[in-house]
Parts: sequence; C-alpha cells; structure tokens
Amino acid sequence: MSGQTLQIDIAIIGGGIAGLWTLNQLRNRGYSAVLFEQEALGSYQTIGSQGMIHGGVKYALAGAWSGASETVSAMPAIWRACLAGKGKVDLRGCRVLSEDFFLWSGADLQSRLGSFFASKLLRGHVRKVAPADYPAPLQSPDFHGQVYRLADLVLDVPSLVHTLAQRQQDAIFAIDWQQCALQCEGRRAALALADCTLVPQQWLLTAGAGNAALVAQLRSRQPAMQCRPLQQVLVRHQYPEPFYGHCMGGNPAPRLTVSSHQDQSGRPVWYLGGDLSTGAADEDPDTLIERARRELAELLPWLDLGDTEWATLRLDRAEPRQGAMQRPDSAFVGKLDGVDNARAAWPTKLTLCPDLADEFERQLGAENILPRHPQDLSALAGLARPGIARPYWDTLFR
Repeated sequence: MSGQTLQIDIAIIGGGIAGLWTLNQLRNRGYSAVLFEQEALGSYQTIGSQGMIHGGVKYALAGAWSGASETVSAMPAIWRACLAGKGKVDLRGCRVLSEDFFLWSGADLQSRLGSFFASKLLRGHVRKVAPADYPAPLQSPDFHGQVYRLADLVLDVPSLVHTLAQRQQDAIFAIDWQQCALQCEGRRAALALADCTLVPQQWLLTAGAGNAALVAQLRSRQPAMQCRPLQQVLVRHQYPEPFYGHCMGGNPAPRLTVSSHQDQSGRPVWYLGGDLSTGAADEDPDTLIERARRELAELLPWLDLGDTEWATLRLDRAEPRQGAMQRPDSAFVGKLDGVDNARAAWPTKLTLCPDLADEFERQLGAENILPRHPQDLSALAGLARPGIARPYWDTLFR
C-alpha cells in the first residue's frame, strides 16, 4: 500500500438510492464526499423497487399511524420539490411514471373505507375519485367498488439512479474488495487502496444487505441488521394502459399492489406486490405465479392482458433489527460500536431516502463534523467507474 493519505469529509459505501441521494445532498452542502460501489449502481434492492414515493396511507389502514408515520407523510412533497429543482437534491430530468397512485376496493369494503377516509386523520392525504376519472383498468360497468387517489407518485427507478449518479459522476468509483480493505487504526476506520489510504472524517455504510459484512469487517456488532424477504411477480403482457394502485382486501395491508413499467423493447410489464408477495418468499415460483393469475382474474375479471409471460423475483429488504421483526417506519442511521468515524444506515423504503440523508446530516452537525477538506479526488483517478443496474423486467424475460 502507498504511504499517501487522502483525507476527505465523508466516504460512502453503497450505490443504491440511499447512498446516491446522501452523496448529492452532502456535496451540495459543501462537504467533500465520495461514494464506492462494488457492482452496478442501484443493484438488488434499489432496482427491485416499484418506484413508489408514498405518504404512509397503507400504514394508517393497518392502524399503525404514529408520530414516526408523520415523517413518511411528508415524503411525497419533499420528492416533488426535488423533481422541480427546488429541494436539497436536484432531481430534474428524472422520469415520473405517474403523478397518481390509486387505492381501490370491492363493493364489500365501501362503507369501511368511506368512513375511514373521511376521518380527520387522513384529510389531505386521500381524495375520492369520481367514476369518470377512474384509471383505465377500473373503467368497467362490472366494477362496483370505490376508488381513492393518494398523495403519492411513482418514479422510474433506473432514471432516478441515472439522474443522481450523473450529478456527481466525478465522485463515484467502483471498489474491488480483492484489491482493497477496510481497516481500523485504533478506533478510526480507513480504506487501504492500491495507491493511497483513504481516511474520511466519517464513513456512511448504505450497502443494504451488504452492510452486515461491512460492519463485521470493522469488527463491530452494532447496528444489527434484519432481512424481511419477499417474492414479487412480474407479468409482461399486451394491455396498453398503465396502472398504479393498491387493492384493499380483508387485511389492513394492500391485498395487491400493481405498478406499470416498460421493458427495453417497449412491452408493458406489471410488477405485482402487496400481500401477494410478502408471505411468499419461500413459495415455489410456479405456485406463486398461479396464485397471481387467480388474483388478477378475481380482482379485474373484465381485463384482457392478451399474451402474457410470467416471472418472479425474490428480494431481501435489509433494515435495522427490530423487535419481533417489525417494520421500521423511519430511516435509520446508527454508529458502529467501537468505531468512532463510521455509521451504518438503512432507509427501510425508497420514499425515506431524503429522511436518511437529513438524519445523517443532523448527526454530523451534532458532533461538529463540518466541511473541512477539499474535494480533491485525483488520488482515486486510477479506479474504475460502476455502471447502472439493468431493470429486472429486462433481465427476467427472454
């Protein structure tokens, strides 16, 4: 290893939306910062997201609306400001798939949902939709339920990754763990590279499920991580109209969630989640696909998707460990035990990435970790640059 030392304010490991968003926000605030990714930017959990920027209404339906849920409720407005170039991160140029996300129910749930959404709790978060404004898949005389418009939006995740990476491309590098190593010198973490040793004021680990190995590499046990697995279904079809919505069933959580995408040849793909996927992580893919067919036939029997192709995707949602494997409802940033200059972070869901960056910045300020070092990354010029992960709807179908 070279004796050259590169000092910088912040070093981030993990090139999903959480890491990319935080890199953008910190550099916009004057911090010198760099991001490392070992594979393609957005791999795994990020590129497997449906792109929903939601305000937490489905948590309210589950009876879990709390003070922390107020953080979630503010997220759509924060993202919209950034999309307009008026937020802490500039998302202008990112493709918005839909400005609307709908929630629909069958006739048997009309009274329950009507009274619930009329409550003061959700006023401003939900609006009832007139039949003439129903999304195309629900504009059928055979549909007798109700439709609500949520204060949510849907982004094209590959476009989001590209937008965030393009803004800071000079500060994003590929990392090869065969050629470098995280190490502790006393209680401070450093990265030993071929040409230099990188010593930041603070490390931020945003590698999703990969955080567990990074924490262990620094001989820490905390923060601990949990993974909640799911298996989602993708169907490529010939129905031309996009659809973004939750179908409510008898459970508090959505029975089915649908988001629309296009593969590289322009063919429409529906990405199916909700209750269909959350309890099916270990289910045989063919069995899950058959169950998805039945769900669509029961919930949208009038719809003809034409010729279809089906695939499933198993993902692990990495989060800070919670009691009884509960789902966190705010972003998490926590110190590594035994390491003074490292934190691990998980947004818990795409919509909370701005909250993660804000919390990290708040913690920096609380410890007087301010911009101190110049943004001179010339010592890293020999490192490769990572590409951007391909969407699963391009890789799972032939």
